[in-house]
Amino acid sequence: MATVPILEPGRTALAPTFEQPLHMLQACHERVLRMCTLLERLQAHTATHGADEQARQAARDILRYFDIAGPHHHEDEERHLFPRMLASGDARQVELADTLHQQHLAMAELWQKLRAELELMEGGDAAPLLGSAVAAPFLEAYRAHIACEEDDAYPRVFADVPEEQERAWGEEMAQRRISQPRLA
Repeated sequence: MATVPILEPGRTALAPTFEQPLHMLQACHERVLRMCTLLERLQAHTATHGADEQARQAARDILRYFDIAGPHHHEDEERHLFPRMLASGDARQVELADTLHQQHLAMAELWQKLRAELELMEGGDAAPLLGSAVAAPFLEAYRAHIACEEDDAYPRVFADVPEEQERAWGEEMAQRRISQPRLA
């Protein structure tokens, strides 16, 4: 199996385009990790400063990202990567696709709970986020999920994807964002 270079977070040299779906997916992971760091910083900031304007803005940024970009990213993987993994005939890839799908569902459930806390923060109530029982599991789930995809799934899927297939994926990803934008 050929090795596909996986960029480290923060190492994207040029802004990726939909012509390179792998790089788009990796760039999304970079943004997810930045949002996870922002959430951690928000919790620390809130402990000292409460729900000040800076905290409310951070909450809005996190809400917007995980309401819009997050679902698009998961849908990209569900539509393009997972079917290829399931059709591979490789038991490990089939199991991995199922695991990643289950992780998507679990993260979506965690997001709905965290989203409620962030909405309260956005409205000026810091208490739920300060005492959050969901923020740490959400962060842990996303970080583990990204590592699994970048270490195992992406290299396997993108190792032998025909160029025309990759191009078609990118076109579909771009078109879906134009025709079906996610609204918060």
